[in-house]
Amino acid sequence: MAKTYVRVDDRLIHGQTIVAWCPTLGIKEIIAIDDESAKNPVLKSIMTMGVPSNYKTHIVTTEEAKSLLSREGNGNRLVIVRYPKVLPALEEEIADSEVIILGNLAKREDTIHQVKGATGIFYLSQSDVELLDGIAARNMEVCFQQLPTTSKTTWESFKKASSKKSVFAM
Repeated sequence: MAKTYVRVDDRLIHGQTIVAWCPTLGIKEIIAIDDESAKNPVLKSIMTMGVPSNYKTHIVTTEEAKSLLSREGNGNRLVIVRYPKVLPALEEEIADSEVIILGNLAKREDTIHQVKGATGIFYLSQSDVELLDGIAARNMEVCFQQLPTTSKTTWESFKKASSKKSVFAM
């Protein structure tokens, strides 16, 4: 049975996606979900330029993703969203996902938490934290992991460490 993996990475499709994540997870189909990128032919072209033809690749809006994800895939899928705030709109479609992997999250206007760890630096807003807490509370695995070869920090471990070591820097 095919698996679906979800990654939050503000770069969407990039070199690490192709050379590290896709081979490690046995990905056959990449679904990048970003309304702005999906409507921009230049961005779409740039993102798909380095993707080998053995990966079926889509850069779609959130609404298009719902339709696409409701259909059975032909192999493991990697769903990539730019920001955590997109995840609630896809809740039903990603309910059976293996894991939500937090990757690169650059500083934004609403970010107040900086997460530092072995897997990189991530910026989260308070609404990101609440949203990810809710996802983890529904027994879906949430973790920070920059690359498949770097250490993984579970959301629960992160939350425990954050109260002891100020992993959240405000």
